[in-house]
Amino acid sequence: MHELIRAMRPRQWVKNSFVFAAIAFSEERLWQFWGPAGAQPLLRVLGAFVAFCMAASAIYLVNDLVDIEKDRAHPKKRHRPFASGRLHPMVGMVTAGLLIAMVMPLAFLLDPSLAFLGTLVVYIVVQGFLYTYWLKHVVIVDILTLAAGFVLRAVGGGVVIGILITPWLLLCMLLLALFLGIGKRRHELTLLESGAGDHRRILQEYSVPMLDQMMAIVTASIIMAYSITVFLAPAAPQEPYPMLMLSIPFVIYAIFRYLYLIYQRGEGGAPDELILKDWPLAGSVLVWGITVLTVFLLFPR
Repeated sequence: MHELIRAMRPRQWVKNSFVFAAIAFSEERLWQFWGPAGAQPLLRVLGAFVAFCMAASAIYLVNDLVDIEKDRAHPKKRHRPFASGRLHPMVGMVTAGLLIAMVMPLAFLLDPSLAFLGTLVVYIVVQGFLYTYWLKHVVIVDILTLAAGFVLRAVGGGVVIGILITPWLLLCMLLLALFLGIGKRRHELTLLESGAGDHRRILQEYSVPMLDQMMAIVTASIIMAYSITVFLAPAAPQEPYPMLMLSIPFVIYAIFRYLYLIYQRGEGGAPDELILKDWPLAGSVLVWGITVLTVFLLFPR
């Protein structure tokens, strides 16, 4: 059981927290989701988080089963339950099927309009099948596909409670996901060096200078897009100033800290684990969240 849970990668469930972005940066006011009246929407978003965790774990199991031989050529991934032989592939296949079978009725219960179910199905099809069997072998498209998964999480968090998410926020999430994806590709390339192609053929299509250029473009774009987001967020207080701009320095610090960890510490292979073990990075994200919440509560629009 321990190996099965490990194969489901619970540490990576932190990625599914993107579903909560709909509450903070939406056309609605944040305070409307607090108190007795807002309990049901909050519970539905929490349910959406659980649903994405189940779907993501099923996809991780399928992906590990497909890449079992390639993972054995990776210095770190060879220790995964399937690649190491500690977990039988049939267990993974059955568990993945059960997770998908259970998440569908859950999605319908959360949103009978089928909007959330449709979003979840698109996520499973794109990430679990198109990416696993095809798109991860297409240069640049592989990174864009992974980034699309984060956007779908945010969209799912919005549709499950029937609210609109600002387009600028979706752009921010796309750019942030690209930032993390490029950093991960760079880490894989530098870690495996000449053997990168043996583990994943698509890595032969990338080079460190190319990824560094992409990283520089995306980094600048994130800062600009987030700044525009906080200035134009419909629910954000704008008088006497766009008060959400107080959160911008923490975003810049978090991005720069992550770049430091990539370039100076050789990290970036597992963004979800990095944010949990690097206290300055985790602290900046926490302070950012507290700042956003404080602005909404103390500066009503």
